[in-house]
Amino acid sequence: MEIQIFKKMEKKAQKASGRDFVKIGIGILFMAGVLLYSFSTSGNIPNNTFLAIAALFGAYMAMNIGANDVANNVGPAVGSRALTMGGAITIAAIFEASGALIAGGDVVKTIKKGIIDIGAFGSHTDMFIWAMMAALLAAALWLNFATWFKAPVSTTHSIVGGVMGAGIAAAGFSIVAWGTMGKIVASWIISPLLGGLIAAGFLYAIKKTIVFKEDKVSAAQKWIPLYVAIMAWAFVTYLVLKGLKKVWPSIVAFVNEHLFTLLPATKKPTLLTALIIGFIVGIIIFLLVKRKISKERGQITNDRSGINAYFTIPLIFAAALLSFAHGANDVANAIGPLAAISDAVTSGGISSKAGIPLWVMAVGGLGISVGLALYGPKLIKTVGSEITELDQMRAFSIAIAAAITVIIASQLGLPVSSTHIAVGGVFGVGFLREWLDTTDEATIIQEKERRLEEERAMLQAYKNELATLEQMPEKKKTDYQRIVELYRLIDDLEEKIKKDKKALKTATKIKYVKRDAVKKIIAAWIITVPAAAIMSAMIFYMIKGIAS
Repeated sequence: MEIQIFKKMEKKAQKASGRDFVKIGIGILFMAGVLLYSFSTSGNIPNNTFLAIAALFGAYMAMNIGANDVANNVGPAVGSRALTMGGAITIAAIFEASGALIAGGDVVKTIKKGIIDIGAFGSHTDMFIWAMMAALLAAALWLNFATWFKAPVSTTHSIVGGVMGAGIAAAGFSIVAWGTMGKIVASWIISPLLGGLIAAGFLYAIKKTIVFKEDKVSAAQKWIPLYVAIMAWAFVTYLVLKGLKKVWPSIVAFVNEHLFTLLPATKKPTLLTALIIGFIVGIIIFLLVKRKISKERGQITNDRSGINAYFTIPLIFAAALLSFAHGANDVANAIGPLAAISDAVTSGGISSKAGIPLWVMAVGGLGISVGLALYGPKLIKTVGSEITELDQMRAFSIAIAAAITVIIASQLGLPVSSTHIAVGGVFGVGFLREWLDTTDEATIIQEKERRLEEERAMLQAYKNELATLEQMPEKKKTDYQRIVELYRLIDDLEEKIKKDKKALKTATKIKYVKRDAVKKIIAAWIITVPAAAIMSAMIFYMIKGIAS
C-alpha cells in the first residue's frame, strides 16, 4: 500500500516538474526573442549591448508583473466563480496587452514620481544607464521572489525601491527625494484602508437592501440596477482618467469634428469630463439592467445564490476594464527604466522625460501576458480564495472599491497602489463578515449565559425542595415519590449545566479572514521598497565592477 502511495507521489512530482520546465522554457524563449530583436535593431548604436541587456531585464520584469500584479484585477472574479481560471487569464492577457499598446503613456518620467534627482548624475550617462538597469532587474527579482511566496505586492513600489537603491549607490543618500518617499510609505496605510472601507461599505449596503430582506427578488429588482450603474459610472470615469490619457487628443478631435463640439480641447481628460461621461454611461446601464432583471424575475430563486447570479456579468466587465486600465497606466510606469535606458543609449544623454518606443511598450504588453499565462494562477488563487471566501457580491464590492479608490486618490495626489487597494478590499469584505457574524454570535452567547443562570437557579430550587422534604419527620407516599423525582431532575440538570458550561467556554469569535495570509502579505508590503532598494544597490555595484 505504501509503495503504491509513493509511486503516485513520484508520478505527480514528475508531472509537476515537467510543467515547470515547460514554463521556464517558454519564458526563456520570450526573453531570448526580446534580446535578439534589440540586438538586431540597434546594431549601429554605441552601447547597444547595454540596451539589449536592459531589454532582457525589461522582458523579465514584464513577465513578473503578469505573474504577480495582474492577479489583483481578476483574482476576486475567479474566487467568486464568476470567471474560470482560463477565462480570467484570457481576458486579462488580452486587455492588459491592449491597454499597454493602445492607451499606454507615450511619455513617462524616467524616474518614477521624482524618487531621485537625475541632475546628480551630471554628464555620467553610463552611470545613469547602470543605475536604471540595476533598478529594473532588482524590481523584477523582488516580484519573482514575492510571487514564489504567494504574496501580492506593488509593482510600482518595487520599481520605486529599485530606482532609490541604485540612485543611492550611484550618488549617495542626498539624491533621494525623501518627501516623496514619505508619501509612498503613507500609501501603505492609505491604499488598503480606503479599499477595505469602500468594499465593506458597498457589501454592507447590498446586504441591508437585498440579502437581509424577506423578498430578495423584489429588493434586487429595485437596487441591483442602481449598484451596477454606480459601478459603470466609477469604471468609465476611472478608464477615461487613467486609460485614455494617450489617445485623448485624438478622441476629442474625432468627436468634435464628426459629432458635436462636446469635449473641451484639453491634452488629457479632466475629472469633470470623465465624471459626466461616466454618468451618461451609468444611466444607460441602469436602464438596460432594470429591463433585463424585470424580464428574468420569475427565473431567479429567492435566496443568496439567486441574487449572486445578477453580479456575474458586471464582474466579467470589471475584470476586463481593470486589466485594460492597469495595462495603460501601471505597465508604462514599470518599464519606465527601460525607456530611460533606450533614450540615454540612443541620444547619448540623460533626460527627465523619455518617449517610450513602440517596441518597449510591446515588451511590456506581451511580457505581462506571457507571465500571467505561465505563473499568474498562483497569485490569482491567493487573492481570490486564500485570504477569505468570496462570492459574486463580495467580489463586486471589491471591484467597485478599486475603481472608486483610485479616482479619489488620484485627485488628492496620493500615490496609492492598485495592489494594496484590491487586497485591502478583500480584507474589508472578510472583516465585515466577521463583524456581522460576531454580532450574531455575541447575542447567542448572551442567550446561553442567561439560560445557564436560569438552570442554576432551578437546580438550587430543586436542592432546597429536596432538603426540605428529607428533613420532614413524617412523609407521605407522594413525598417519597417527589424525592425520587427530585434526585432524577437534579442529576439531569447537573449534566445539562455541565455540557452548557463547556459549550460556553468553547464559544469563540468567528474568523473568516486567514490571519497567516494577512501577516504574510502586510510583511511583504512593508519590506518591498527596502528589499528592492538593497538588491538594486548590490546589482549596481556588480554592473559597475564588470563594466569599469
